[in-house]
Amino acid sequence: MTDKQQHSLDQRPPSLAHLFLDRVAATPDREAFRYPVPSAGEGPDEWRGYTWAEAAERVYAIAAGLMDLGVRPEERVAIASSTRVDWILADLGIMCAGAATTTVYAQTNADETAYILSDSGSRVLIAEDAAQLAKVRELRDRLPALAHVVVIEAADALPAEGDPEGWVLSLAALAERGAAYLEKKPDCVRETVAALRPGQLATLIYTSGTTGRPKGVRLRQDTWSYMGHAIEAVSMLEPADLQYLWLPLAHVFGKVLLSAHIKVGHVMAVDGRVDKIVENMPVVRPTIMCGVPRIFERVYNGAAMRAKEGGALRFRIFTWAAGVAREYARAEQESFRRTGTHAVPMGLRARHAVADRLVYARLREAFGGRIRACVSGSAALTPEIGYFFTGAGIPILEGYGLTESAAASFLNPGPALRTGTVGKAFPGLEVRLAEDGEVLLRGPGIMDGYHGLPEQTAEVLDGEGWFHTGDIGELSDDGFLRITDRKKDLFKTSGGKYVAPTEIEGRFKAVCPYVAQMQVIGAGRKYCSALIALEEASIMNWARENGVPGGYAEVVAHPRTRELIEGYVQELNAGLQRWQTLKKFRLLPRELDVEHGDMTPSLKLKRGNVEAKFHELIDDMYADA
Repeated sequence: MTDKQQHSLDQRPPSLAHLFLDRVAATPDREAFRYPVPSAGEGPDEWRGYTWAEAAERVYAIAAGLMDLGVRPEERVAIASSTRVDWILADLGIMCAGAATTTVYAQTNADETAYILSDSGSRVLIAEDAAQLAKVRELRDRLPALAHVVVIEAADALPAEGDPEGWVLSLAALAERGAAYLEKKPDCVRETVAALRPGQLATLIYTSGTTGRPKGVRLRQDTWSYMGHAIEAVSMLEPADLQYLWLPLAHVFGKVLLSAHIKVGHVMAVDGRVDKIVENMPVVRPTIMCGVPRIFERVYNGAAMRAKEGGALRFRIFTWAAGVAREYARAEQESFRRTGTHAVPMGLRARHAVADRLVYARLREAFGGRIRACVSGSAALTPEIGYFFTGAGIPILEGYGLTESAAASFLNPGPALRTGTVGKAFPGLEVRLAEDGEVLLRGPGIMDGYHGLPEQTAEVLDGEGWFHTGDIGELSDDGFLRITDRKKDLFKTSGGKYVAPTEIEGRFKAVCPYVAQMQVIGAGRKYCSALIALEEASIMNWARENGVPGGYAEVVAHPRTRELIEGYVQELNAGLQRWQTLKKFRLLPRELDVEHGDMTPSLKLKRGNVEAKFHELIDDMYADA
């Protein structure tokens, strides 16, 4: 980091709203956002855009509209919506009104939505559509503080004459109120922003949690200003970038990217429809994209399956090229560690050039042809997947953070990327390891605490300001962090051996192209076992090619499928310590997902839920133990 960047970090303004006003003033006519407008027929979506000045006009109207509804600084305004440009404009409007955003996942059920709105004391809810409105209508008696609901897609949610009670209004109507309010008080937004202070509440993000009710993480105004400056300082983004954003904005990973976007001033293409990612990439042609490991695993497995469907020769070429990519990435990284240059042996360079023409170039084209880096976060990325993409010319920069640390705490530096680590700490962040290896963090990005939960706050924030992450890690002499497991996920077998389940699960995903999820079992048991869920699309393709009849459940239960997966489990076991090896496994009758409560919205396993639901399969694996 240069002296200029350090000075910028030290002199940062007190809030993201300040950064937004500064960005609009600096580059009013530069493009800020792109967003899709679905076509009326079957044609492709049309992509439109906002300049920073056009975005500001909408943001100020929303902010003033909220003021007209009586919203005051630090009062909570919730957003329940999928990722779309309106989410971002609403969030900025809330911040420019001095209020605090409460985030709600679009797929959150009515009961938990009502809990979050009630616990946060949200005064207004900005709901995406009729489905989100219906959740709060049916539980309105539990929400006495909720004065209004503002609906983004109001056509199907409100009668033509509007809501006779005045409880519900459209986002367009809120903006109209804001425009009228601005005519009377033209300086209201700037004055409100000017009055914001670093320690005021800016955001309540409810952790999806693997057990119990979610907790509201209190993040300050200064947190987001710091994050914008810190991400700019590590050169993750450049003003010329076009970033593709599909991550859920209710999650802290998606939210922190907005801070960086405003500080750096690049273009953000926004579309949260996960099923559109493959279609959008060649159209948007991004230079950078952030994602979670599951996305990269699916891309890799999809490429492997397409190669296999192309015949034995094509699959051998893909397998060979994948090995070359990993070898090449390892060689580059090892060279950089030793010499500071990416020197690769001549023979390997020649093989890599051939593999590039045969395999890698097509993969890069599927990403739009301009990707200079992807960032992976939220969960551990299997190193073999990371080496493959990096060697194929799509470097994956793994990072690390939690909701409680505003998502971004560590990131791999581009040229000095070390696959298998989460990189180095952001400037301004302190890190140390406890005696048991737990990662402790302290700095401007750390939360104030859990909303209304002082005892639970005290469990993770000590008197010196250190946040106890619950993750076990190893720190290299030059500051690269490797996360080895979640402290609470580590278990001990009855033989007294510790096992890190996520490490084993990650290795299996690199070995088996058919796996969707895996959960290793073995706490207090004589040996380790596993529950394995197969990815429906890939295993059904295999079934058709190999004459295995039936639907997904029948295919999974077929002896030939079990034999297939048995081979991959044996391959996995060959690289594990004796006490880590899987003695038994069971294939699950369905994929694990958010809807069944198996996973959090950020795709982390709810291990207790999974064990409870499939306890009979687990008991069967240990019946003779």
